[in-house]
Amino acid sequence: MAAEPGQMASGGEESIAGRHYAFLGFLTLLNVMNFVDRQLLGSFANFIVPELELTNTQFGLLTGLVFIVFYSAMGLFMGALADMVNRTRLIAAGLAAWSILTALSGAARGFWSLAAPRMLIGVGESIMTPTSMSLLADRFPPQRLGFASGCYYMGVPIGVGVSLLIVGYLGPAIGWRNCFYLLGGIGVVLAIVMLFMKETPRRHVVENAQQEKLTFGEIVAVLGRALRKSPALGLTIAGGVAMHFILGAATFDQLWYVQERGFDRAEIAQWTGWIGLTGGVLGNLFGGIGSDRFLTRTGVGRPMFLFWVILLLAPFNIAYRLVDGDSIWFWVGIFMGFFQLGCFYGPTFSTVQELVPPQIRATVVAFYILLLNLIGLGIGITCGGIVIDMLMARGVEEPYTWTLFSFTLISLTAAPLFFWAGRRYRGDRERLFRSFE
Repeated sequence: MAAEPGQMASGGEESIAGRHYAFLGFLTLLNVMNFVDRQLLGSFANFIVPELELTNTQFGLLTGLVFIVFYSAMGLFMGALADMVNRTRLIAAGLAAWSILTALSGAARGFWSLAAPRMLIGVGESIMTPTSMSLLADRFPPQRLGFASGCYYMGVPIGVGVSLLIVGYLGPAIGWRNCFYLLGGIGVVLAIVMLFMKETPRRHVVENAQQEKLTFGEIVAVLGRALRKSPALGLTIAGGVAMHFILGAATFDQLWYVQERGFDRAEIAQWTGWIGLTGGVLGNLFGGIGSDRFLTRTGVGRPMFLFWVILLLAPFNIAYRLVDGDSIWFWVGIFMGFFQLGCFYGPTFSTVQELVPPQIRATVVAFYILLLNLIGLGIGITCGGIVIDMLMARGVEEPYTWTLFSFTLISLTAAPLFFWAGRRYRGDRERLFRSFE
């Protein structure tokens, strides 16, 4: 039996059935798999780069544009598709596709044989988040959407952390290729489970049974209108893109740890894996629950919550890039980086959904992901690799350090963008929905 949206409880707030929390947990597990598979190449950098004889530019392309162009381009289409078709079956298809391609990546012998499956993995993974966020918005009321988004996006730090733990513990034992095969097989099994999950009734359809589904062209038109009517939406998206510059460049962190901070490749993967799991999960909980309470108590948009998080953590993130590996601030910086990453997803993805009509939620999430990845990660990863190779060619000491430090400073431009988005949130939301009445 398909799950229905939450029912009204006493006091006027919607109750949330236990099965909705279970469904949220399963989607979070799938998102963990999503980010384990996505990050596995970057986490195994110290194994794959020397074996396949890749330059930093080539590695940046594999983890950047080769993956991101297809992921981003297909994401907008998949978001619109999720607004029109059975969403649980769509997720199952995407999960099966990227899992098979992850297994095929393990057989790569060079740049091009690894680039081919990386391109197509992006197509499968582009389905996951727009479709999942649309499903969650139909199962959880607005006042709990920050929590639901934060929980789902716990898959990011957990996935990143697990990928590093795989490198640290399984990598030396069975090799990086067998790790890719293993993860691909697990993903196929989970895809079969997802195939039998029931679709969730769409909240706006239940509330207005006469409302017709929008065509793709109409969905794009409504999205454009929402962006024009709500500067807060555009500012939130721009802030997210700015934050992703350093997230992209951080793909080179494992190479930085080994080549310029002197760590053993397996040992540092283990340490950063455990720190990433702890810091990321705490950040997700703090970002999801904290931003919900911040919005409820202040009436100021969730982006303002992120402004304060970035401002308070900036000194730690800057010092982290400059100190030696035996400094306490180095380890604090790793923790704070994962904590800030965890804080980011719940507030921003809740905000972009709250500032558009419900008919296009999946589409706006896909559009947001397109910009985060194509501009934020695309520039961060690809340009990071190019800059590192350029600095190496010129004989600059610690090229990884100075590249990562520069991208850290660039990402701090997110703070003023989130500040103004938070200031405009309430008024823009009211005007936007009045215009669609």
